[in-house]
Amino acid sequence: MQTFPFRHLNPAGPAYRRGWVDEAVAAIEADQCRTADTHLIRLIVPALAGIDIYLKDESTHPTGSLKHRLARSLFLYALCNGHIREGTPVVEASSGSTAVSEAYFAQMIGVPFYAVMPRTTSAEKIAAIEHYGGNCHLIDDGRALYAEAGALAARLGGHYMDQFTFAERATDWRGNNNIAESIFTQLQGEPRPLPDWIVMGAGTGGTSATIGRYLRYRQYPTRLCVADVEHSAFFDCFSSQDRSHVCDRPSLIEGVGRPRCEPSFVPGVVDRMMKIPDAATIAAMNVLSRRLRRAVGGSTGTNFLALCRLASEMRKANQTGSLVTLICDSGERYRQTYYEPAWLKARGLDPAPFEAALSSFLDTAQPLGLEFEDVTNPQNLRNPEA
Repeated sequence: MQTFPFRHLNPAGPAYRRGWVDEAVAAIEADQCRTADTHLIRLIVPALAGIDIYLKDESTHPTGSLKHRLARSLFLYALCNGHIREGTPVVEASSGSTAVSEAYFAQMIGVPFYAVMPRTTSAEKIAAIEHYGGNCHLIDDGRALYAEAGALAARLGGHYMDQFTFAERATDWRGNNNIAESIFTQLQGEPRPLPDWIVMGAGTGGTSATIGRYLRYRQYPTRLCVADVEHSAFFDCFSSQDRSHVCDRPSLIEGVGRPRCEPSFVPGVVDRMMKIPDAATIAAMNVLSRRLRRAVGGSTGTNFLALCRLASEMRKANQTGSLVTLICDSGERYRQTYYEPAWLKARGLDPAPFEAALSSFLDTAQPLGLEFEDVTNPQNLRNPEA
């Protein structure tokens, strides 16, 4: 039997309808081959000797955030499931970073892209989306984000990507260089290669699902802590084991926090959740930025404060070990918001007390004197006393 190992030799010629999809998938795969893995930075904190802190720097992706991985997976998933064909408009509901990354991939394969976003999305993110040829559809009521994205896709005859539903299934959680596999590969030569905790924020829920599933698949003892923010439904859904909780106010911290418990959030793989006040998130963002000598985004502050809470508990218990969290994106996208004193004052956010407490902890290793909502998974059978 004759075979045709090269796409351009397929005898169907113009009738071969999958040709464009094949080339689109190849283009996205080639982009990944050209992209080096993101750095795993060890944060040196002398006062916490014996507790190693690592930061997976996702801001170095071509589109500048953790969402680059998600956007790649979503496009491959949609292409391989037949949802995107040549000329198909792609629509996404997003608070910004996912839309930036999806605009990048849409431009790469030559399809129109439309981002439905809250009007409060930072100007820097809007400019980035437009830089990659995307169209920004801004709305006033964030609660209408999903419905408007679906309606826009229907009006355009396009495909609604729906990151909040498909994030957990678009990524191969068993490996294939996903973020969890990357972290453990990079930790292999470290003194404590199996971290006690990985800390991750909740945005779509897809990354925490990938990490939590991978930990179980590889039978690692590492536990997963998810950090949530104010005005978000995830924490209440997790603590009550009731997915019906909703939140009427939108989150101030872009990229994390959602008004509903998103379909991609898998609470069963999460060992513990913390709810971080917005002012504390900004404080941790500032403290970490000074220690790194470069600006990080707000969601990174959420992650870092939860990590420091865990480090404080380990120090109090005289435990050694390692902790990992993410730098989700650069602070350059938030110069007019989180780094702008007038913006913070207008929203009643005062990070100063939290900054003082966190800086004192990192300088002295004295207990972190900050209290916030914190709950262990009530259905955690792996470690019921965690």
